Amino acid sequence: MLHVALFRQRALLIAAAAVVVVFILWNVPALDFILYPLRLFVTFVHETGHGVAAILTGGQFNRFVVDASGSGFAATSGGTRALILPAGYIGAALFGAVLFYLVNTVPYPKTLALILALFVAGITVLFTDLFSTAFLVGIGFALVLVALWRWLDRGAVMLVLDVLAMITGLNAVLDLLFLINNTGATLGTVRNDAAAFSAEIAPLIPPVVWALLWCALAVGLLLVSVYYSVIRRVRPV
Repeated sequence: MLHVALFRQRALLIAAAAVVVVFILWNVPALDFILYPLRLFVTFVHETGHGVAAILTGGQFNRFVVDASGSGFAATSGGTRALILPAGYIGAALFGAVLFYLVNTVPYPKTLALILALFVAGITVLFTDLFSTAFLVGIGFALVLVALWRWLDRGAVMLVLDVLAMITGLNAVLDLLFLINNTGATLGTVRNDAAAFSAEIAPLIPPVVWALLWCALAVGLLLVSVYYSVIRRVRPV
C-alpha cells in the first residue's frame, strides 16, 4: 500500500510539472521550435483518428498526409461519415486523455512508451507515403519514444508522456475553438471537419454548433481523465 501511495504522489507531482512545462512551451516564443514537431504530431493523431473511425465502421483507411504547415488530410472510403468526420478532433482529445490516464495509473510508463512507439510506427508504415512529412513525423516520434524507453528513467518518461498527452489533447480543444471562430476555413478545396459534417450529415445545423459540441466533448474527455487518474486517486478514501 505504501508503494501505491508513493506512486500516486509521484504521479501527481510529475503531472503538475508537466502542466508547468506545457504552459512555458505555449508562452515562450523562443521555444516554438519544440512546439512545431508536437503540432505535427497532433495532426498525425488527428488524421489517424479519421482513419480508425473508418475502419471501425466498416470502411477503409487508405492513407493520410501531414502538411509542413500543420494541416492534414485523411483519405478514407466507406464507413459511417457521421462518425468519421468528428473522429479527428475527438480522436486527438481521446488519445490525449487515454495516454494521460495510463501514464498516471500504470506503474510501467517505460513499457507504455515502447508500446506507443510500435503503434505509431505501425500506423506510419501502413498509411503514409515513404519519406512524406507524415512518414517523417511518425518515424521520428517512434524513435523518440524508443529512446525514452531505452535511456530515461521512469520519472522522466512519465513527464515526457504527460506533456505529449496534454499537448495532444489540449491542441484538439484549441483547434476546435479556432474552428468555432473560423468555420469557413479550408485546406485548399477541402472543407474543415465541422463544415463537412454540417454539409453532409446535418445541413440544417450550422458548423459552429457541431464545433461547439465536439469541443465540449473533448474538454469532457480531458477532465474525466485528469479526475480519475490523478485527483480521485490522491483523495482520502
